[in-house]
Amino acid sequence: MQENTLWSNIFRNQRQKEKSIETVLKQVPIFKDLSSREIKALERILHRRTYRDGEIIFNENEPGVGMYIIENGKVFIKSGKNEKVLAVLSNGDFFGEMALLLESPRTASAVANGPLKMLGFFQPDLFHLLETRPQTGNKILRRLAQMIAERLRQTTIENSELKNKISRYEAQRDE
Repeated sequence: MQENTLWSNIFRNQRQKEKSIETVLKQVPIFKDLSSREIKALERILHRRTYRDGEIIFNENEPGVGMYIIENGKVFIKSGKNEKVLAVLSNGDFFGEMALLLESPRTASAVANGPLKMLGFFQPDLFHLLETRPQTGNKILRRLAQMIAERLRQTTIENSELKNKISRYEAQRDE
């Protein structure tokens, strides 16, 4: 029996696409503890978006509404009037996760660097998940809290090292 290649390719491509999104999500530390079933439920509420080269994802000082996961492409994270590039993010990277908890202004801008496919997970999505699937929502919150705590710890260490360098510089200058 001869296989109908048109139909088999469509379905195979769909399975590969779904698998790749699950693979991308499992790389994000916030979703690390989720089962395959929970990942599938999460996939249904994620927002897909494509961007053109140079298109702004969000601007510094705009209110944050959620996080983004790069499915395919690159993003420049920029800050200040000179738009200094702070980071270049690519496939599997994520950013903006603090906006899941805070509605404070963004501390940097995000701009597409070339064609870009992303997944968005926004604060209302997390709150809905907490209401409809509390166990899944709590797993995400727990991992989010751990990740933010670790970043705060790293920032505290770096801040302390910087203060020590400044103190040594000032002591040398005063000699």
